[in-house]
Amino acid sequence: MDNAEKNTYVKRRLTASLLELLETKEFRVISVSEIAEAAGVHRVSFYRNYTEKEDVLREYIKYTYGQWVAEHPAAADPLPALFDYLREYAPLYRLLHRRRLLPLFKDVLFSSIGPRPEYENGAAYATAFLANGVYGWIEEWVARGMQESAEALAEMMRRGQ
Repeated sequence: MDNAEKNTYVKRRLTASLLELLETKEFRVISVSEIAEAAGVHRVSFYRNYTEKEDVLREYIKYTYGQWVAEHPAAADPLPALFDYLREYAPLYRLLHRRRLLPLFKDVLFSSIGPRPEYENGAAYATAFLANGVYGWIEEWVARGMQESAEALAEMMRRGQ
């Protein structure tokens, strides 16, 4: 196994261990040492790859979203596609919500539909407003058990319900 493969293996083990620990423990009480021990790697391996525990989850969220986007061609309407992704990864997002870590998803959401530095001020403000509104819908949808389908939720957003 070369260094890149070893590093990928370590990161996967750290991610899986953190997600497993989150099933039974609050995020704030999980230590880096505990994550590394559960992963079967040294604590130094954690810090070789991450600065803080949140980085593990941020990277995993970006990875799952990137994989999903690559496997699903761009849709004419991005909202149902976004909700489809969230539904496909519902156990992850329910866990993040339960542990009050869902805001980590905002980075991915904003990189997808948020404002860009090159936007004029008005467009940037409007885009930020939209992205925060979509995040609010997502947060409430997850909190309520993700009952509606992606299409139904997108239609509700369009109608302003």
